Amino acid sequence: MNTLLSHLPQRTQKPRSNGLTMIMDKGISLRQAEDLISAGSDYIDFVKLGFGTSLVSKHVKEKVKLYQAANIKVYVGGTLLEAFVIRNQFDNYLRYIENLGLDSAEVSDGSIELNHDKKCEYIHTLSKNYTVLSEVGSKEEGVIIHPARWIKMMQSELEAGSFKVIAEARESGTVGIFHKNGSAHTMLINRIVNKVKIENIIWETPQKSQQVYFLKLFGANVNVGNIGVDDIIPLETLRIGLRGDTFFTFLPEAMKNPIEN
Repeated sequence: MNTLLSHLPQRTQKPRSNGLTMIMDKGISLRQAEDLISAGSDYIDFVKLGFGTSLVSKHVKEKVKLYQAANIKVYVGGTLLEAFVIRNQFDNYLRYIENLGLDSAEVSDGSIELNHDKKCEYIHTLSKNYTVLSEVGSKEEGVIIHPARWIKMMQSELEAGSFKVIAEARESGTVGIFHKNGSAHTMLINRIVNKVKIENIIWETPQKSQQVYFLKLFGANVNVGNIGVDDIIPLETLRIGLRGDTFFTFLPEAMKNPIEN
């Protein structure tokens, strides 16, 4: 495909550690999962079975096997882990994800107050058998976490065994790294990337404008997450400049001049 048009940015190929896309599956059917894989498996690296949907959805094990057969890692949302932890049932959580046949896990504390050392213990424990993604930031609107604390938590969680750290924005894109109107918290983001390597972060970007912001800021192979199942192909066109929002982003300056003849 890339031989048809010049000046398309080079995308990393699966299995990749940079340029990752994490999709949010909020309970789609087995048939919808098959369609998603058929349409976009080359562009999907992780599927998150959002929040607690895996407990109330049908055919979850079958879906997990489908995703994994397409070289896509699968995990349940961190909110579900928090639901087990607050009930003092972490062992039940371990049995649950083992029974589903998952290969990945998310550790978060966006809904509960969890001692950070304890959170890192969970990360360390899970990292022995799973690819761990850990989420930093609160799900509550108006909760402000100082940039220095964001950085320290991200660094500690990577040291504890996280494959990547996720910068919280929720499925709405209105908390954490974004203001309540969906615009980027630029000071926080700039402070984070001055101390934490960009390739170690997955930015939650459920809104198109947010995806565009990070692609323009960090390039075609930035890691993004909480992408809707219908947005995987549109996102990939954004990544390589085949959509209006990023049309000129990856072109040389000489090509950006008006065409006169």
